[in-house]
Amino acid sequence: MAFWGWSRTPERMAARCLQGGWILCTVCRSPSTDHVPIQDLEVAELRKLKGTHGLDKNGSEDIDILPSGLAFISSGLKYPGMPNFAPNEPGQIFLIDLNEPNPRVQALNISDGFDKASFNPHGISTFIDEDHTVYLYVVNHPHMKSTVEKFKFEEKQRSLVHLKTIKHELLKSLNDIVVLGPEQFYATRDHYFTNFFLVLLEIIMDLRWTYVVFYSPGEVKVAAKGFSSANGITVSLDKKYIYAADVTAQNIHVLKKHENWDLTQVKVIHLGTLVDNLTVDPDTGDIWAGCHPNGMKLLIYNPEDPPGSEVLRIRNVLSEKPKISTEYGNNGSVIQGSSVAAVYHGKLLIVLRRVIDGTASLDGAIQRHHWSGSCRKEKTHSNKAIEGNSLRGLLTQE
Repeated sequence: MAFWGWSRTPERMAARCLQGGWILCTVCRSPSTDHVPIQDLEVAELRKLKGTHGLDKNGSEDIDILPSGLAFISSGLKYPGMPNFAPNEPGQIFLIDLNEPNPRVQALNISDGFDKASFNPHGISTFIDEDHTVYLYVVNHPHMKSTVEKFKFEEKQRSLVHLKTIKHELLKSLNDIVVLGPEQFYATRDHYFTNFFLVLLEIIMDLRWTYVVFYSPGEVKVAAKGFSSANGITVSLDKKYIYAADVTAQNIHVLKKHENWDLTQVKVIHLGTLVDNLTVDPDTGDIWAGCHPNGMKLLIYNPEDPPGSEVLRIRNVLSEKPKISTEYGNNGSVIQGSSVAAVYHGKLLIVLRRVIDGTASLDGAIQRHHWSGSCRKEKTHSNKAIEGNSLRGLLTQE
């Protein structure tokens, strides 16, 4: 599902919502905004984007926006231990042109010769070559394995041409990817074990065996390690720093990139919520993070008590005290599982795992920054931030 929205006076509104997809809205920004309770967020008017049929169950995972305003979105991820509402539907890559007054969602055709039936896309990243050719790299989990697929984007045909499949011993349990060269990328490994029950043990014991891996045709190596569960990854505007999310530790690691592609830790920013995917504001360099305020509700889905959504913005990333603000929040009454958020020319695009069925009040969906003060601890019970840095924190939550 996708909606296009813009700020209005704070009135109560309602919208007909379906499962899965995206929310797109314009947000008012204020440098003084701090963490706020989700129930205090006000509304913006939302309009359903065109062409969202087929997304009613698949949901979405990641987004990458080109400088031109074309946005790629991965959809249909099937992930062990997570609820899935369309287990027999293959994954897809969708395209949105954010320059259009009424943006339309369009599924991209994939060239013959690629196994579309087992396509299970996770994190994505684009690279623009010197000749302006656009390449899309996709973390794929065919038959629950991990590969990286390289596609060439044909803009006129609105299609993807599959070029190659990348496999390696270190490219296991992959989550997200950031491409920095024609054949160079960093990727995150979110679990050391591949067996689901061993993964649970890994989380409970907080082994911190996951890592960021660097890949090139001539060298593949672990570039940074010691993560509880390495998740979203992106790069600073000047390409000097890598930002990597550690979802269960609720942190963002700021890593300095060296000429040999090694990464060294500069700092860790604690957010107090489960951090999923990250993007960087192309105008300001701020980090935008899609977050999950209650991880147990993601693992054990209950439509009567659904998982909420949260989007955080981190300003002045390299300063001693980065500014962290809540830019969006919903307790699950409308939007469930915000996996990533990205901005383009003042518009905020939120990719989410689910939007509920039925007519739901949007009161509390979009904030308009009229409050101040740090209020994270005052969140409602249904959106309580997870305490601790492992599954034990989830299991012991009231």
